[in-house]
Amino acid sequence: MRSSCPYHAQPVTAKWRDCVAKVPVAEIDPTTAGSFQIERSTVIASAGSCFAQNMRNHLIRHGYNYLITEPGAQELSATEREDRQYGIFPARFGNVYTTTQLYQLLERAFGRFTPQEDYWQDADAYYDPFRPHVEPDGFASIGALQDDRTRHLAATRRMFETVEVFVFTLGLTEAWRSRIDGGVFPVCPGCSVGTFDPNRHEFVNFGVRESTDALFAFVEGFRAVNPNAKVILTVSPVPLLATMTPQHVIQATTYSKSVLRVAAEEARQHFPHVDYFPSFEIIMATNRTQEFFAGDRRTVTKTGVERVMDLFFHRYAGEVLPDRSAATADNPGRPAIIDKIVCDEEQALRALQSLRG
Repeated sequence: MRSSCPYHAQPVTAKWRDCVAKVPVAEIDPTTAGSFQIERSTVIASAGSCFAQNMRNHLIRHGYNYLITEPGAQELSATEREDRQYGIFPARFGNVYTTTQLYQLLERAFGRFTPQEDYWQDADAYYDPFRPHVEPDGFASIGALQDDRTRHLAATRRMFETVEVFVFTLGLTEAWRSRIDGGVFPVCPGCSVGTFDPNRHEFVNFGVRESTDALFAFVEGFRAVNPNAKVILTVSPVPLLATMTPQHVIQATTYSKSVLRVAAEEARQHFPHVDYFPSFEIIMATNRTQEFFAGDRRTVTKTGVERVMDLFFHRYAGEVLPDRSAATADNPGRPAIIDKIVCDEEQALRALQSLRG
């Protein structure tokens, strides 16, 4: 390479041979320094796909200040609290898979969007279309559902107003939405609860422009209510469970993750207070997929999650990377925590499979 070539001035992390080919596989690190730092006192909240719950689990495990604005009644047992999704995210909004769903959550929390699809009914139980699994047996009445939703949206509003660092994991581009007002549901109506109606519900696979526009709208709206907050975006490495497109699910997954990665990059480049953390790249592009995925080739293993979070804390909190080879069952290096992951899409598919017998 000629001495006048501008690539000479690029850091090691910009050159594949130096930061990938010559590095032991276990040491490949596709992250770069965060544009800001977090401390244990920093108020942190997260939202997103199923993989996003790993962020919450590890922040708590490491002693960080994870925000909970909807803790649930004190008399609830630990099992009841978990089954009803208290504490899984800051408020009981369940999985937020798409950028449009995130933007609409913000708008609903501040009273700027009220979806016309008020409830789904199964037998004598009523379910919230936008968080259908927070009450496993449904609400006893429409009034009970609406009262709970009012409390929930107030808790969500407090989260947006008080958080200092908000982490959003982008998960999907495929979604189901209302034909009436465009309200985006976390699952397809009728797959677990409710009834699918082609006159009211439609499938959508968001493209780059739609995903980016919704993400920009969220960032700008969030900035208006909380001017000092920072945002960290990351893309879930978990493949699609199923696709509604005619393509093979691997092709559909590649499309979805590519769109989301572009949207995240567009936001990082446009907004100075928005960062990107490469969870997707850590799992998918460091030649360790056999270690990082379970036998179903979809579930990220404990080893994979630990690698993602070790690098997150290293880059954003200055923590020293732990020697995972020294960890044992008797000395895991971290306090125990139940890493139960709740996925709306998986609950919907299980319900559908049970109906098929």
